Amino acid sequence: MLQALQINLVRFINKGHERTVKAKKNIVKSVFLKGGSLAISLILMPLTINYVNPTQYGIWLTLSSVIAWAAFFDIGMGNGLKNKLAAAIALGDMSRARSYVTTTYFMLVVISVFMFVAFFFVNPLINWPRILNIQPGAYPNIARLVFMVFSFFCCQFVIQLINTVLMANQEPAKCAVLNIIGQLLMLGAIVVLIKFKQGSLADLIIVMTGAPVLVMAIGSAWYYKGSYRNIAPQLSALNFKYAKDLLLTGSAFFFIQIGALVLYETDNIVITQLFGPSEVTTFNAAFKLFSVILLFFLIIITPFWSAFTEAFVKDDLEWIKASLLNIKKIWMVLSAGTILLLIVSPWIYKAWLGKSVSVPFSLSVSMCIYTIASIWQTIHVHLLNGVGKVKLQLYLVSGSAIVNIPLAILLGKTFGLAGVTMANTILFIVMGGIFWLQGDKIINKTATGIFNA
Repeated sequence: MLQALQINLVRFINKGHERTVKAKKNIVKSVFLKGGSLAISLILMPLTINYVNPTQYGIWLTLSSVIAWAAFFDIGMGNGLKNKLAAAIALGDMSRARSYVTTTYFMLVVISVFMFVAFFFVNPLINWPRILNIQPGAYPNIARLVFMVFSFFCCQFVIQLINTVLMANQEPAKCAVLNIIGQLLMLGAIVVLIKFKQGSLADLIIVMTGAPVLVMAIGSAWYYKGSYRNIAPQLSALNFKYAKDLLLTGSAFFFIQIGALVLYETDNIVITQLFGPSEVTTFNAAFKLFSVILLFFLIIITPFWSAFTEAFVKDDLEWIKASLLNIKKIWMVLSAGTILLLIVSPWIYKAWLGKSVSVPFSLSVSMCIYTIASIWQTIHVHLLNGVGKVKLQLYLVSGSAIVNIPLAILLGKTFGLAGVTMANTILFIVMGGIFWLQGDKIINKTATGIFNA
């Protein structure tokens, strides 16, 4: 019977358009890899909380959110590279592809050095205890810890470009390999710390920020000396003409990223200010549980960004239509799964976290609706990003970013933690509906004006 299932699975994977087959293979590989990554992540959370405490863990989560803002100073070049590189590979122009990769690395190194130097002088002037809502003097070395996080980040800012290169070539499963190795390294290090050292926020930061940098550095060397050597960065391939090209393509993505930053990364800060760092841990426990659904969907949708780019470049709109229809069917199944997860969530929290964190059911309900709305929006965002029609997205995300924080504060004060999630959900529902309409117009060649920009 197992052999029959294996044969049927192989037939299913190898059936269809070459582009579809490649996506299926990556999805199957990523299911196992990211499933393992998720399991490690779920194990890591209670271990890490117990190694330090819920308040210190909340400080780490908030701090990492703040530092993550700097990732958007790539001025959209990462996503610009993804589209340009995918198009160059689709057309078989490896010389241009190498130049795009080299030029992007060069630009990110320059930006990274500038950020590091600027932060070195600005960091002592920032009132971190106030931002993190902790008692002055409770963590006298907090500025040094922040600088440590930022230093690791500046390295990751450049090195993580390997993930963009892999995804542009429609091989996100290889990104998942790097991710799970990094998480295994984190898990091993945390276990060692628990056994041999007392809880230390500094040690936690070194492990959580250092492991990904180390793994991606080794992974970059591995791929660029192996299967990706034909597009590996070389100084001779540096071309500032392509820098302008990447900036023009990436500029819209940059402003979209800034808006997305406010939508995705400010919840921890709002919660810290309204309820304190310990509630950030509660919020993230619920988010991490429902992110199981989001993670599974991202495994499915990730290969399609660059696949949509390739199909659009080759004017294969029928393939895009068929793919979207199948993805929406998956959305319906995952929506039902999200509701089921909500029903059993109280028992999962108890088995997973014990008594260390208590998650209100209202927060789980809010996360359930958020997850369903987020997946629907993500379907159409990946289509629009892939075909490069992002001007309307730019306006909507920017407007939503302006509304999000005051709306999150208002709803948070009214409904508690669940209200913070409600703010995101309301905005995702509105944007998801509009992006659905735009995507439909584009693939039916009826888009005009802002819908075709």
